[in-house]
Amino acid sequence: MRPAHAPPTDRLFLALWPDKRLRSALARHRDAWRWPADARRVRSDKLHLTLHFIGAVPAARTAGLLSGLAVPFDAFEVVLDRPALWPQGLAVLEPQVVPPPLAALHTALGDVLRAADLPVEARPFRPHLTLARRAAGARPPAQAVALRWAVSHYALVASDLGADGGYRVLARYPATEAGA
Repeated sequence: MRPAHAPPTDRLFLALWPDKRLRSALARHRDAWRWPADARRVRSDKLHLTLHFIGAVPAARTAGLLSGLAVPFDAFEVVLDRPALWPQGLAVLEPQVVPPPLAALHTALGDVLRAADLPVEARPFRPHLTLARRAAGARPPAQAVALRWAVSHYALVASDLGADGGYRVLARYPATEAGA
């Protein structure tokens, strides 16, 4: 909890943000899993692939970051085709192959964040889309999945904490070329 005298902050992250069609396909895949009773499925409107978690940034600084977080990139495709259970009961969907343009975008954004004196995760980038938490023992559907994501933009997103916390897309950054 923030002290009363502390300036307001925004909890920010950069992410690939699915369009409506892909979001529906991701939700159908999520709903086809067999979940333990206490699993906490990610709401459909919150499904995304995090590029960088930034964390708390003074709200007064957020507006100034918007244009500085734009990096040029060409549209590309990522295929989410490997369901997995990670430690601590995290159920994810990840690509078997990380496309080089995705890795390059992640690196370029990390460079921009460092230049802006913002935090950058030290662990290697392992792209994934979280489907559920507290999901130890969950089982993915037997049918193979290969959800093709034509990435044409990434987004700066604010996470609102609280019981029903949601996400607000603050800015979308389009690819420099259309198509994948």
